[in-house]
Amino acid sequence: MNVLIFEWKNFGIEDICDAFKDMAIKYKCISTELMRERKNEEFDNIFENEMSIKYDCVFTFNYSPVISNCCRRFNIPYIAFIYDSPLVSLYSYTVINPCNYIFIFDKALYLELKNAGINTVYYAPLAVNTDRITRQLNEADTNPAISNLCNKYKCDVAFVGSMYNEKHNLFDRLKNLPPYVSGYLDGIIQAQLKVYGYYFIEELLKPDIIDALQKSVPAEPNKDGVETTSYLYAYYFIARKLAELERKDLLGAVSKQFNTHLYTPNATPELPEIINCGPIDYYNHMPYVFNNSRINLNISLRSIRSGIPLRAMDIMGCNGFLLSNYQADFYDFFVPGEDMAVFESKEDLINKCDYYLEHDNERRQIAANGFGKVNEFHTYKVRLKEIFDVVF
Repeated sequence: MNVLIFEWKNFGIEDICDAFKDMAIKYKCISTELMRERKNEEFDNIFENEMSIKYDCVFTFNYSPVISNCCRRFNIPYIAFIYDSPLVSLYSYTVINPCNYIFIFDKALYLELKNAGINTVYYAPLAVNTDRITRQLNEADTNPAISNLCNKYKCDVAFVGSMYNEKHNLFDRLKNLPPYVSGYLDGIIQAQLKVYGYYFIEELLKPDIIDALQKSVPAEPNKDGVETTSYLYAYYFIARKLAELERKDLLGAVSKQFNTHLYTPNATPELPEIINCGPIDYYNHMPYVFNNSRINLNISLRSIRSGIPLRAMDIMGCNGFLLSNYQADFYDFFVPGEDMAVFESKEDLINKCDYYLEHDNERRQIAANGFGKVNEFHTYKVRLKEIFDVVF
């Protein structure tokens, strides 16, 4: 088999290439930002030039309309493995192209599209390169520099991810809203913060609210897509604001009681008790963070309706202890309390942090169980075999 890969700064692309090598699959990987376009003649020319070589399929992380149209033109299967949410390109008309095999990590989103008659979508949870990670972690036993790095990362609780507190984020650009609209948005945001497992914001954005938002910061659906204006505001404006508020609240509470490390690009002066360690490299350092933090938090974007985020899979793949908010898809593959742990509220989060820090042997056994399941059922080699069984 020969696979053509397109990528642009995707997490996991090195791991996919490693899996192809281990599976004796030939591949060529092209990095280009043009793959993010809906239409682009320059990309079309790049693709056409590559078609002088016989490829069995094209592979990308996430979904690219311009690649799908090229694959349709050359009658070659297009495999898109989705790990981002929201991903507006999934509402492009091109998703129905018969060349497409779109594997979505969020079962609720998969079912929405499938039930709408889209027959090119499939469900596939995300994956981890446990072989690479295990080699890295074992290196700490023989490399003093790595061992010192691991000591630096030791802490009670850690969170790796964006705080969505950038200046001028989309939600905070909404200025001069009528008091009724501001109050309404605040009300539904506060209500959503209390509910896990169901994201109801989009259905509560009534026409008069949408009109007011449009007058403040217009959001226009793509001409070649079926996404609605309410979808754009719910998932790109409000979901990220929810993440900012929720992560600040939960991490603030945790850091007041436990030694807590945060790995994020932006400063967090609103969290004075937390140790902000700045951003962390995904490949070279993140495994040591997850492995050496006694508790690793997953606080999902609410736009991930039911799926297991990549962060959560990575934590377990690093033999780290995972404490996550509720996501329905966990229950398809893992047993909370045996393979990982789930919190249901801020109070429950604090109580579970306290419990598992006091019960170290139980915490270590749960981390080992989670790693065992990821290592057996959720590696890239396992997932690619499942994907290829569908496509071919």
